[in-house]
Amino acid sequence: MHEMSLAEGVLQLVEETARREAATRVKTVVLEIGRMSSVEPEALRFCFDSVTLGSIAQGAELEVVMVAGSGWCMVCAQTVALNARFEACPNCGSYQVQAVSGTEMRVKEIEIE
Repeated sequence: MHEMSLAEGVLQLVEETARREAATRVKTVVLEIGRMSSVEPEALRFCFDSVTLGSIAQGAELEVVMVAGSGWCMVCAQTVALNARFEACPNCGSYQVQAVSGTEMRVKEIEIE
């Protein structure tokens, strides 16, 4: 389960930010997760709750914003919507599609006190 290492990485970023801002508590962490990122949001929530125990982020709410996937079709020369990696272009059926969004995961916002 790679979600545990992802949750640990998020906690590290959150703790660094909290220290830099002299925060006493982290209330909310907002993550953007691409639909094609291979990250399971519910597994990540479980792992986040586990890794934050005893930290400044213990009890923080984890909000997940899903980001739609898109790719560049080399045949159509257009950006097209994708639901999964290695999916065919919905316009022409070609598999020559390179993902351009929806594969990322990033910390978008941290609410602290």
